[in-house]
Amino acid sequence: MSGFGTPVVVTRGDAESPLVVLLHGRGSHEGDIIGLADALPGSLSYAAVRAPIAENGGFAWFANRGIGRPVPQSLRATMDWFREWLDGVAPQGRQVFLVGFSGGAAFAGGLLLDEPARYSGAAVLYGTLPFEAGVPTGAGRLAGVPVFVAHGTRDRVIPRELLDRTWRYLTADSGAAALARLDPVGHGIAPAALDALAAWLGGERPPGPQSPPRVTPER
Repeated sequence: MSGFGTPVVVTRGDAESPLVVLLHGRGSHEGDIIGLADALPGSLSYAAVRAPIAENGGFAWFANRGIGRPVPQSLRATMDWFREWLDGVAPQGRQVFLVGFSGGAAFAGGLLLDEPARYSGAAVLYGTLPFEAGVPTGAGRLAGVPVFVAHGTRDRVIPRELLDRTWRYLTADSGAAALARLDPVGHGIAPAALDALAAWLGGERPPGPQSPPRVTPER
Protein backbone atom coordinates (compact mmCIF):
# COMPACT_ATOMS: atom_id res chain seq x y z
CA MET A 1 0.00 0.00 0.00
CA SER A 2 2.03 2.95 -1.36
CA GLY A 3 5.35 3.93 0.18
CA PHE A 4 3.75 4.39 3.59
CA GLY A 5 2.82 0.76 4.16
CA THR A 6 -0.34 -0.69 5.69
CA PRO A 7 -2.06 1.66 8.15
CA VAL A 8 -2.05 0.95 11.87
CA VAL A 9 -5.70 1.02 12.93
CA VAL A 10 -7.61 0.48 16.17
CA THR A 11 -11.24 -0.48 15.65
CA ARG A 12 -14.44 -0.83 17.62
CA GLY A 13 -17.70 -2.25 16.36
CA ASP A 14 -18.61 -4.49 13.46
CA ALA A 15 -17.70 -4.38 9.79
CA GLU A 16 -21.16 -3.40 8.51
CA SER A 17 -22.44 -0.49 10.62
CA PRO A 18 -21.75 3.06 9.46
CA LEU A 19 -18.05 3.76 9.98
CA VAL A 20 -16.66 6.74 11.86
CA VAL A 21 -12.99 7.31 11.08
CA LEU A 22 -11.16 9.12 13.89
CA LEU A 23 -8.14 11.18 12.81
CA HIS A 24 -5.74 12.31 15.53
CA GLY A 25 -3.80 15.54 15.81
CA ARG A 26 -0.22 16.22 14.80
CA GLY A 27 2.32 14.45 16.99
CA SER A 28 -0.32 12.13 18.45
CA HIS A 29 -1.43 8.61 17.52
CA GLU A 30 -4.46 6.39 17.12
CA GLY A 31 -4.42 5.27 20.76
CA ASP A 32 -5.20 8.80 21.91
CA ILE A 33 -8.22 9.50 19.76
CA ILE A 34 -9.95 6.10 19.93
CA GLY A 35 -11.08 7.13 23.41
CA LEU A 36 -13.59 9.50 21.81
CA ALA A 37 -15.62 6.46 20.82
CA ASP A 38 -16.60 5.99 24.47
CA ALA A 39 -18.66 9.19 24.27
CA LEU A 40 -20.11 8.59 20.79
CA PRO A 41 -23.07 6.45 19.65
CA GLY A 42 -22.65 2.75 20.27
CA SER A 43 -24.67 1.95 17.17
CA LEU A 44 -21.77 3.05 14.96
CA SER A 45 -18.40 1.46 14.24
CA TYR A 46 -15.12 3.28 14.76
CA ALA A 47 -11.64 3.16 13.28
CA ALA A 48 -8.79 5.28 14.66
CA VAL A 49 -6.05 5.47 12.04
CA ARG A 50 -2.41 6.29 12.71
CA ALA A 51 -1.05 9.01 10.42
CA PRO A 52 1.74 7.72 8.16
CA ILE A 53 4.51 10.27 8.83
CA ALA A 54 6.58 9.81 11.99
CA GLU A 55 7.23 13.12 13.75
CA ASN A 56 8.46 14.11 17.23
CA GLY A 57 7.54 10.85 18.90
CA GLY A 58 4.12 10.80 17.25
CA PHE A 59 2.70 10.95 13.76
CA ALA A 60 1.52 13.53 11.22
CA TRP A 61 -0.83 13.52 8.24
CA PHE A 62 1.26 15.76 5.99
CA ALA A 63 4.35 17.91 5.83
CA ASN A 64 3.69 21.54 6.75
CA ARG A 65 4.62 24.89 5.23
CA GLY A 66 3.57 26.38 8.56
CA ILE A 67 0.95 25.51 11.17
CA GLY A 68 -2.23 24.50 9.37
CA ARG A 69 -0.69 24.87 5.90
CA PRO A 70 -0.03 21.47 4.29
CA VAL A 71 2.50 20.93 1.54
CA PRO A 72 0.21 20.05 -1.41
CA GLN A 73 2.27 17.09 -2.66
CA SER A 74 2.47 15.63 0.82
CA LEU A 75 -1.26 15.97 1.41
CA ARG A 76 -2.03 14.34 -1.93
CA ALA A 77 0.23 11.37 -1.16
CA THR A 78 -1.31 10.69 2.24
CA MET A 79 -4.88 11.19 1.00
CA ASP A 80 -4.29 8.64 -1.76
CA TRP A 81 -2.82 6.21 0.81
CA PHE A 82 -5.81 6.72 3.09
CA ARG A 83 -8.33 6.26 0.31
CA GLU A 84 -6.74 2.95 -0.70
CA TRP A 85 -7.17 1.69 2.87
CA LEU A 86 -10.72 3.06 3.16
CA ASP A 87 -11.91 1.38 -0.01
CA GLY A 88 -10.87 -1.92 1.49
CA VAL A 89 -12.81 -1.54 4.74
CA ALA A 90 -15.78 0.53 3.54
CA PRO A 91 -16.84 -0.53 0.06
CA GLN A 92 -19.63 1.18 -1.83
CA GLY A 93 -22.79 1.30 0.24
CA ARG A 94 -21.24 1.61 3.69
CA GLN A 95 -21.59 5.08 5.19
CA VAL A 96 -18.38 6.81 6.27
CA PHE A 97 -18.06 9.81 8.58
CA LEU A 98 -14.75 11.57 9.19
CA VAL A 99 -13.93 13.05 12.60
CA GLY A 100 -10.64 14.92 12.76
CA PHE A 101 -9.00 16.89 15.55
CA SER A 102 -6.41 19.65 14.90
CA GLY A 103 -4.06 18.29 12.21
CA GLY A 104 -6.55 15.48 11.72
CA ALA A 105 -9.22 18.10 11.09
CA ALA A 106 -7.18 19.52 8.22
CA PHE A 107 -6.73 16.02 6.84
CA ALA A 108 -10.44 15.24 7.17
CA GLY A 109 -11.22 18.52 5.45
CA GLY A 110 -8.85 17.68 2.62
CA LEU A 111 -10.46 14.28 2.10
CA LEU A 112 -13.95 15.78 2.11
CA LEU A 113 -13.07 18.61 -0.27
CA ASP A 114 -11.33 16.18 -2.61
CA GLU A 115 -14.32 13.81 -2.83
CA PRO A 116 -17.47 15.26 -1.23
CA ALA A 117 -19.68 12.44 -2.51
CA ARG A 118 -17.54 9.75 -0.86
CA TYR A 119 -18.47 10.70 2.71
CA SER A 120 -21.72 10.96 4.65
CA GLY A 121 -20.31 13.85 6.66
CA ALA A 122 -17.26 15.19 8.45
CA ALA A 123 -16.45 16.82 11.77
CA VAL A 124 -13.73 19.49 11.79
CA LEU A 125 -12.66 19.86 15.41
CA TYR A 126 -10.34 22.69 16.50
CA GLY A 127 -8.55 22.92 13.20
CA THR A 128 -8.43 24.52 9.79
CA LEU A 129 -9.30 23.36 6.33
CA PRO A 130 -6.28 22.87 4.04
CA PHE A 131 -6.50 26.04 1.98
CA GLU A 132 -4.07 26.48 -0.95
CA ALA A 133 -3.10 22.83 -0.62
CA GLY A 134 -4.26 21.35 -3.90
CA VAL A 135 -7.89 20.53 -3.00
CA PRO A 136 -10.89 22.51 -4.31
CA THR A 137 -12.30 25.19 -1.99
CA GLY A 138 -14.63 26.99 -4.34
CA ALA A 139 -18.13 28.22 -3.54
CA GLY A 140 -20.68 25.43 -3.22
CA ARG A 141 -18.07 22.67 -3.15
CA LEU A 142 -19.78 20.95 -0.18
CA ALA A 143 -23.38 21.76 -1.11
CA GLY A 144 -25.68 19.84 1.20
CA VAL A 145 -22.91 17.78 2.83
CA PRO A 146 -23.36 17.42 6.61
CA VAL A 147 -20.46 19.08 8.44
CA PHE A 148 -19.89 19.58 12.15
CA VAL A 149 -17.40 22.27 13.13
CA ALA A 150 -16.23 23.14 16.65
CA HIS A 151 -13.74 25.86 17.54
CA GLY A 152 -12.46 27.27 20.80
CA THR A 153 -12.44 31.02 21.39
CA ARG A 154 -9.17 30.65 23.32
CA ASP A 155 -7.34 28.48 20.78
CA ARG A 156 -3.78 29.76 20.41
CA VAL A 157 -2.40 26.79 18.45
CA ILE A 158 -4.10 27.15 15.07
CA PRO A 159 -3.62 30.64 13.55
CA ARG A 160 -6.75 32.71 14.13
CA GLU A 161 -7.01 33.79 10.49
CA LEU A 162 -7.20 30.12 9.44
CA LEU A 163 -9.83 29.31 12.06
CA ASP A 164 -11.92 32.30 10.98
CA ARG A 165 -11.54 31.44 7.30
CA THR A 166 -12.57 27.83 7.99
CA TRP A 167 -15.62 28.97 9.96
CA ARG A 168 -16.75 31.32 7.19
CA TYR A 169 -16.25 28.76 4.47
CA LEU A 170 -18.02 25.89 6.21
CA THR A 171 -20.97 27.93 7.45
CA ALA A 172 -21.49 29.95 4.27
CA ASP A 173 -19.46 29.71 1.06
CA SER A 174 -19.13 25.91 0.91
CA GLY A 175 -22.90 25.32 0.93
CA ALA A 176 -22.47 22.60 3.55
CA ALA A 177 -25.29 21.65 5.91
CA ALA A 178 -23.26 22.98 8.81
CA LEU A 179 -23.71 22.58 12.54
CA ALA A 180 -21.14 24.93 14.07
CA ARG A 181 -20.28 25.92 17.61
CA LEU A 182 -17.81 28.07 19.51
CA ASP A 183 -16.92 27.23 23.10
CA PRO A 184 -14.80 29.13 25.63
CA VAL A 185 -11.91 26.66 25.51
CA GLY A 186 -8.42 26.51 24.07
CA HIS A 187 -7.03 23.81 21.79
CA GLY A 188 -9.02 20.93 23.22
CA ILE A 189 -12.47 19.40 22.89
CA ALA A 190 -15.08 21.03 25.13
CA PRO A 191 -17.35 18.48 26.89
CA ALA A 192 -20.43 20.22 25.46
CA ALA A 193 -18.95 20.02 21.97
CA LEU A 194 -18.37 16.29 22.39
CA ASP A 195 -21.99 15.86 23.46
CA ALA A 196 -23.11 17.82 20.39
CA LEU A 197 -20.88 15.70 18.16
CA ALA A 198 -22.45 12.54 19.56
CA ALA A 199 -25.92 13.88 18.82
CA TRP A 200 -24.83 14.90 15.31
CA LEU A 201 -23.44 11.46 14.57
CA GLY A 202 -26.63 10.00 15.98
CA GLY A 203 -28.65 11.77 13.32
CA GLU A 204 -29.36 15.26 14.64
CA ARG A 205 -28.06 16.99 11.54
CA PRO A 206 -29.51 20.12 9.90
CA PRO A 207 -31.02 19.56 6.43
CA GLY A 208 -30.04 21.39 3.30
CA PRO A 209 -27.16 23.68 2.39
CA GLN A 210 -26.09 26.76 4.32
CA SER A 211 -27.92 25.92 7.53
CA PRO A 212 -27.50 28.60 10.20
CA PRO A 213 -24.76 27.65 12.67
CA ARG A 214 -25.58 27.01 16.29
CA VAL A 215 -23.12 29.08 18.25
CA THR A 216 -22.41 28.85 21.96
CA PRO A 217 -20.94 32.28 22.80
CA GLU A 218 -18.15 32.82 25.27
CA ARG A 219 -19.36 34.06 28.62
